[in-house]
Formats: sequence, structure tokens, C-alpha cells
Amino acid sequence: MFDRIGDRKYLTSAERIAFRDSVKTESDLARRAFLLTLFHTGCRISEALNLLAGRVDLTGGAITFETLKRRKRGCFRAVPVPDELTSLLRFLIQEKSTNERLWEFSRPTAYRMVKAKMQHAHIDGGMACPKGLRHSHAVACIAVKIPLTTIQKWLGHARIETTAVYLDVLGEEERALAERLW
Repeated sequence: MFDRIGDRKYLTSAERIAFRDSVKTESDLARRAFLLTLFHTGCRISEALNLLAGRVDLTGGAITFETLKRRKRGCFRAVPVPDELTSLLRFLIQEKSTNERLWEFSRPTAYRMVKAKMQHAHIDGGMACPKGLRHSHAVACIAVKIPLTTIQKWLGHARIETTAVYLDVLGEEERALAERLW
């Protein structure tokens, strides 16, 4: 997962932890929930911004996203989320109707929020953006041996080949994979 000049497109596990810790310092509940949704689900920023209150399953601990990159509408996927995020979302949902969006900020504002938390976590480079969170979520899934087909479903990819690009990892993630072989 490299860009055209050879730079890494995803956060390392240490950078992921630093970002998550930075997000946990966010005092605004809605902002913290939004950032943790990106972090824990690997969803696209537009999918998070379009999330409706009725698509959060508090009992099952999952969020159902509409996959917005497909050519047709109406493609949905459920992604499990940890209890810490479910608890945050519970507070946001109680003030919303089921067909109301959870977050009211614009895409540029959401993008700036991610960038600010990346900066706060001392992460810079091309991976310090919402897409870097998506890429790093996929790489983290691979690192803990989640099946590629499950990652494909969680990310909303139509083709397994799209998901398979996350098998091309670098540094400590690649070394950890190699150590399993050794």
C-alpha cells in the first residue's frame, strides 16, 4: 500500500494507537464518536457523514452503512463496533429520529477534524487523512487474521481483488507476518 512516490498509505499500529488516544481527548461527544467510527469501521468519510440514527444497532453492536462508491444505491453492510463506540452513539441517537443523520458537519469540517487529530498525534504524511484510517483499518484486520472475505464485506468492496491490495503491507506489519512463517 504505497502511493506513486513510494510513501506508505496507511498508519502503522503505533500510529493507529496514537490517533485513537488523541481522539479520546476530544471533549465534544459528536466529534469523538465520528472520529472513532472512522477508526473502528474503516468506512469512507462520506459513508460516516451519511449515517442515519436508525442504522446504529445498539443491541447488536453494529453500524449499517450504505456503500456509496457503488454505481447503484441501496447496497448496505453491517460492521461490528466495540462497546465504547456503541456507548457514545447511544447518547447521540437518543436526540435523533431514525431517519436523521447522526452528524451535521460538512465533509470539509470532518476532514479537518481528522487532520487535526492526526497532527495532535504527531502523524504526518500522506497517510494522515481519512483514507489513511480506512487503509490502516484494513491492514489491522489482516494483521489479526480476519478473513479477506470478511474485510471485503466490512469495507464494502464489490470485488475481492480490491480488498487483496491490503495484503501488500510494510514494516512491522510485514515483519509480523514473516515471523509467523519463521
